[in-house]
Amino acid sequence: MRTIKGPAIFFAQFAGDDAPFNSLDSICAWAAGLGYKGVQIPSWDDRLIDLGQAAESKAYCEDIQATLDKHGLAVTELSTHLQGQLVAVHPAYDEAFDGFAAPEVQGNPAARQAWAVDQMLKAAKASENLGLTDHATFSGALAWPFLYPWPQRPAGLVETAFDELAARWTPILNAFDEAGVNVCYEIHPGEDLHDGVTFEMFLERVNNHPRCNILYDPSHFVLQQLDYLSFIDIYHERIKMFHVKDAEFNPTGRQGVYSGFQSWTDRAGRFRSLGDGQVDFSGIFSKLAAHDFAGWAVLEWECCLKHPEDGAAEGAPFISDHIIRVTEKAFDDFADGGSDEAANRRMLGIA
Repeated sequence: MRTIKGPAIFFAQFAGDDAPFNSLDSICAWAAGLGYKGVQIPSWDDRLIDLGQAAESKAYCEDIQATLDKHGLAVTELSTHLQGQLVAVHPAYDEAFDGFAAPEVQGNPAARQAWAVDQMLKAAKASENLGLTDHATFSGALAWPFLYPWPQRPAGLVETAFDELAARWTPILNAFDEAGVNVCYEIHPGEDLHDGVTFEMFLERVNNHPRCNILYDPSHFVLQQLDYLSFIDIYHERIKMFHVKDAEFNPTGRQGVYSGFQSWTDRAGRFRSLGDGQVDFSGIFSKLAAHDFAGWAVLEWECCLKHPEDGAAEGAPFISDHIIRVTEKAFDDFADGGSDEAANRRMLGIA
């Protein structure tokens, strides 16, 4: 067993135009001051990183690492959540997702998809240049509009969607394999990979690709009412990343999982800052430690009530308090009387 690394923080929800959130150096100083040891960097935010340069220049990546070293931090992973989303977009979401892409490809779904694939290939190389082993992303979605359909889905619709999704991602997975980096899909409502069954459907179609792995975030399972502890037992060999994010689900006589199109504050299921929700983090950290999880515990702050800076300040000690320093010996070693094969046979009554 290994002790989970952390605490770390995902910068996506904190980066902004005002100091200290507007440059890598200043936001790293802020994070280190709160007690974080690692940072996850959103690759689309050019205030923090130039993905193209990171893919092309090891010297540029060395400069990034030097900035982090100055503050005693490590890069845990890069993220391409926005670009990964654009690898597969159902036409119903074309306009909604257009803002995730570069201006020159907006309004052109084919060009946008090609741009997204190129971004993913750059992310593979940038991750390699930074010495990283894991990468965070979304799968995108072709079948999501048909999740709970009326009228019923035509036969083969979902299978065709997953065949196409796998075809789009297989070359990307191969590029990450060449870079020595795992692609970790955040299992997330809104993505075709939103639970264990859909991950298995995709995994089968990419021929159990060794780089096809999971970013585990229990908050999304609370909102789906999925057993997030059993999920770890089932998929621990594929779980390579961990977002530490809290959530709560409080159904009423008026709304449940779908939450009646309400705002985040008024939903039955909503994200909360660490410790304010219902997630059993003691159980999660225990499961991950028992299954020898080798990655980082990374705060992703999303809360409909609490200020993000308060959530970040509370997050570092919360994670630190939950990380289990794994034992190197059995608790009952003191009672070990020693043994050999002959003694074992005598104890069993074997001649």
